[in-house]
Amino acid sequence: MAITQAPSAGAGQRDGAAALRQHAESGHAWLFTGERRSEFIDFLRSRLASDAAGAPYADAFLSSRVTQSRQLLSVAAAEIRDREQFILLDQQQLVFRLVLHATEAARAGDSKTVVIVAGGPGSGKSVIALSLLGELARRGRTVVHATGSRSFTQTLRKVAGKGSSRTQSPFKYFNQFIAAEPNDLEVLILDEAHRIRETSIGRYTPARFRSGRAQIDELMSAARVPVFLLDEHQVVRPGELGTVDEIEAHAMKLGLAVRKISLEDQFRCGGSEAYVEWAAACWGSLPGPLPWAVDPAFSVQVADTPQEMEHLLQAQVDAGYGARMAAGFCWPWSDFHQDGSLAPDVVIGDWSRPWNLRGDRAVGDAPPTALWATDPAGFGQVGCVYTAQGFEYDWNGVIVGPDLLWRDGRWAAVRDANKDPNLRSRTAVIDHEFERLVRNVYKVLLTRGMIGTIIYSADPETREMLRSLVPWRIEAARRNPVCD
Repeated sequence: MAITQAPSAGAGQRDGAAALRQHAESGHAWLFTGERRSEFIDFLRSRLASDAAGAPYADAFLSSRVTQSRQLLSVAAAEIRDREQFILLDQQQLVFRLVLHATEAARAGDSKTVVIVAGGPGSGKSVIALSLLGELARRGRTVVHATGSRSFTQTLRKVAGKGSSRTQSPFKYFNQFIAAEPNDLEVLILDEAHRIRETSIGRYTPARFRSGRAQIDELMSAARVPVFLLDEHQVVRPGELGTVDEIEAHAMKLGLAVRKISLEDQFRCGGSEAYVEWAAACWGSLPGPLPWAVDPAFSVQVADTPQEMEHLLQAQVDAGYGARMAAGFCWPWSDFHQDGSLAPDVVIGDWSRPWNLRGDRAVGDAPPTALWATDPAGFGQVGCVYTAQGFEYDWNGVIVGPDLLWRDGRWAAVRDANKDPNLRSRTAVIDHEFERLVRNVYKVLLTRGMIGTIIYSADPETREMLRSLVPWRIEAARRNPVCD
């Protein structure tokens, strides 16, 4: 890595570094000018010891894995309201600096750059998004954060913008740019961009906006620097088309500059890249289910019953951790009863629990839909992929429903067992596409936990296959329910 520090002092010397600023920084070369001396010092301190006394500790540090384990929403409020930045790591810093550079270049040269950031679960996409939102707002730039997730956007408005309409207003939805003027914003941060739809037209869209214009075109047009952050393997509904190839192709068609970055090093699940890869292999097509190699950074268990899964999760809650249960959409979803109680729709043998609420109002102790993943009262209701996607919690319980079974050495998707109205139509979703989406649903659900995941399958044959992959025994977990 090359590090250059330009001279400090006056405007003349800053002008002398102007030519260097025309080139974006990379993972191999960072530029620190004189007016950024404090950043340069912080950079060096983060990498260099003050003396040799700590050499053994430096060796231990260098041989350890860098992880980012703080839950996103636990510090989102500080990032937006109190202006305290997250600590960004490696490629995360590269994305952050690239977007800032593209923003200043667009202002100086009346240019436009499309930034595409791809990364797996917990690779820091939303951390980058909120860090950029805070920093660009501090610099006085016009910036908006948008998602296609009602739960995620409403939670950000509540957590990061609590008590202030000013800090709630930057959080919008993908379909709110249908009437935006070209380049009306300097930066548009598109979090969870894999949820981009074909068009923004909905039931209540005014007739004058029903042009059939592609949503990706609206989003790309709305800002000088549109930033797309996505995970292609989290597409769980038909009509979602946010992929790297799709975004890049549209930008190239418009003749726009494109910068692509892949996030590879940071993972949500307790720093366990092995777990993310294991979950992807188990629920992917190739190489297929693999034995779980025990990783001290992350706990994986297979429960024999839903009662056993809930018991283990409750032990974590009692120990002060957060936990949630989520399931494939394989049971009907009723409205709550007139007395305010929730219908116990998820029924497995003599065990039953309600789905999370549908709606913006709390009912009894149950939080509204958007807050199921973040309100402690969400434990006790079963979430689905639409309320879990984009969120994280310490301990994760996943119920694999009868819509995905292990038969004859391969996965078999069962459409008739699925109750999701978005997936049931054979005309809208062909069988091959249905299987891909169902697998993606479970990959999303399985990667919400930061410390551990407990899996239960309602199908005995599938449960036996999963148990054969995971050596960790439930009995040991009962004796020591909290992951070290």
